[in-house]
Amino acid sequence: MRLLVLTDIHANLSALEASLTAAEGSWQRLICLGDVVGYGPDPNEVTSRIRELGAVTIRGNHDKAVAELMPTDDFNPVAKAAVNWTRSQLSNENLGWLAGLPQGPLEAEGVVLVHGAFQDEDEYVFTPSQALEGLLDSTSQVTFFGHTHHQGGFSYQDPELEVLSLHPRTNESRCALRLEDSKRYLLNPGSIGQPRDTDPRAGFAIADLENHTVEFWRVPYDIAGVQKRMRDAKLPEPLVLRLQVGR
Repeated sequence: MRLLVLTDIHANLSALEASLTAAEGSWQRLICLGDVVGYGPDPNEVTSRIRELGAVTIRGNHDKAVAELMPTDDFNPVAKAAVNWTRSQLSNENLGWLAGLPQGPLEAEGVVLVHGAFQDEDEYVFTPSQALEGLLDSTSQVTFFGHTHHQGGFSYQDPELEVLSLHPRTNESRCALRLEDSKRYLLNPGSIGQPRDTDPRAGFAIADLENHTVEFWRVPYDIAGVQKRMRDAKLPEPLVLRLQVGR
């Protein structure tokens, strides 16, 4: 089965629809690693779309914050303002769906899903030392994580832990990783709605475990249109500007 793996959509409908169009016909099941909402201007539209697609979805920290399942004391003022605005916009039905999302790790379709770290859903995984526990403790050869908004990942074959550069070049839409049976993988498909790895294109992955491949994609979308909707909603300007630069 070919899995379309999305994460950190952050209420960006334009980026989501551009990604679905680019991947059309290439997947059979959709997986979402959380942060369906937060930051972006389209929380109801994105939540409804993910529900409509029947995605296997776990919660992210912004989903929890919007659903009042965690305090926002540690959120910066910009993120906190976005959480409050998002909560005011969501329908009761969509808010209830977000509140009911399961916590990772969650095993589904032969892979394990986490939002942040394997042991802590709110921890950012940037370094090999942070990745190692998840690589060792996961119940699957392939674990997908999000939260950092950085496309890439790690592989492990005792005693070697390798950082994987899995980012299509500027003039390319995808690159592929060949999975080796002797290795374990912790992979980040990249952020759909707010990339932070200096490439503003929406990022996602398509996993084909039967053929031992994971493709990492980047897709352009109408950033200016999203920025206009954000300004119309009076969302914080730093969130508007960062979409253009991808960081």
